[in-house]
Amino acid sequence: MAEGGRQGKDGARLAGLVLAGGRSSRFGGEKAVARLAGKPLLAWSLAALDAWCAPVAVSAAARSEAAALARSRGMAVLTDHPAHAQGPLAGVTAGLAWAAAGGLGALVTLPCDTPLVGPAEIEALIAALGAAPAAYAVSPEGPQGLCAIWRTRLAGDLAAALAGGAHPPVWDLLAKVGARAVPFEDPHPFANINRPEDLARLAAALVQNPLETP
Repeated sequence: MAEGGRQGKDGARLAGLVLAGGRSSRFGGEKAVARLAGKPLLAWSLAALDAWCAPVAVSAAARSEAAALARSRGMAVLTDHPAHAQGPLAGVTAGLAWAAAGGLGALVTLPCDTPLVGPAEIEALIAALGAAPAAYAVSPEGPQGLCAIWRTRLAGDLAAALAGGAHPPVWDLLAKVGARAVPFEDPHPFANINRPEDLARLAAALVQNPLETP
């Protein structure tokens, strides 16, 4: 992992963030530490980000299993600002503030429950960013708003949006900041794990069509 951040297509240095702070109520436990093909879901997302980003951090509750796993791998763990409305954008906001403090120009985010998003999808997002303030994936099944790249200058905008006590829909916030939608034809990389049966289904699919695991 390179020190000081790698560069995007426009020269902006890139940090990475895995969002692992969700409540996982439908899953019944912390998704980030659930295993797919023998590896924690968190490890899949970290490996994808590591191909393009340095440094990489994890958004998680301070005493969570995800935080412990991240620390064991030498990752920074970021917690949400207590004044911000709870939800994934609070994690993104903490990540943007962290990346901006390190002098980095952009932050790539991945949720821990889309483990098949890999370096190729991240590269496509980086390439599509252009002059836009952010860019996010859109699969045939709809927007994937947390599979995204954000300019760190958006930190203040997101903090302001969360300061009122309500968490806005991710797609609404992306529209307000002028984010660019990046279409992907293949829905497979964006397969989302919400319930244990989703994980079992994806694991069975990987047995039939194995991928290189991180």
